[in-house]
Amino acid sequence: MKCEKESFTIKNWDISDRPREKLLLNGKKTLSDSELIAILIGSGNRNESAVELAKRILATCKNNLRVLEKMSILDLQKFKGIGEAKAISILTGLELGRRVKLEKTVKQDSITCSRDVFIIMQPLLGSLTHEEFWVMFLNNSNKVLHKLLLSKGGLTGTVVDIRLLFKHALSYLATGVILCHNHPSSSLIPSIADKEITEKIIKAGLNLDIKILDHLIITEKAYFSFADEGQL
Repeated sequence: MKCEKESFTIKNWDISDRPREKLLLNGKKTLSDSELIAILIGSGNRNESAVELAKRILATCKNNLRVLEKMSILDLQKFKGIGEAKAISILTGLELGRRVKLEKTVKQDSITCSRDVFIIMQPLLGSLTHEEFWVMFLNNSNKVLHKLLLSKGGLTGTVVDIRLLFKHALSYLATGVILCHNHPSSSLIPSIADKEITEKIIKAGLNLDIKILDHLIITEKAYFSFADEGQL
């Protein structure tokens, strides 16, 4: 006689264990990360509930959502019970959270210190696995006129076109520029190339009366400011 396997979909759980009902009764803030992910995926596999599967996924990421955010659809599909649709749901939820955080920084009226720059740019650069070079164009009041992705690179570097940088600076009538790039290695030590490109951009800006206010190296949790360290 063939035994029917137990279903592990959320609708078959005890009412007190259902994250959707828990959210409705007690609010979204009462749910753990694994319970929120369980809602996104809806079901587990034959051996695990959705919450148990979510806990296992998070455990491989050391319970760090930033690590989970860096996983690809193929990485997530290696977990039994996670197909393409569920993997997309997980990454979509994380991306929405990242964009909400990014929108909060848009309210920033003007730049007063290097920390302001980090708060604005960290959501864009902090979790990347490749290097990107961004430029912030500012007016006389240090208000951000525009943020521009100038170039993308590999794990250890990117190419910066100085002429293109100042073409955009002139088009926005910027009087100040802040340079930003990330180090996927999490190192905050400027490389020789970092210092050389900063010096070249500063010299080019002098001829156009456009001041380079700072250059930040950004990682997931910290930053290095050329201005703060007296290297401009």
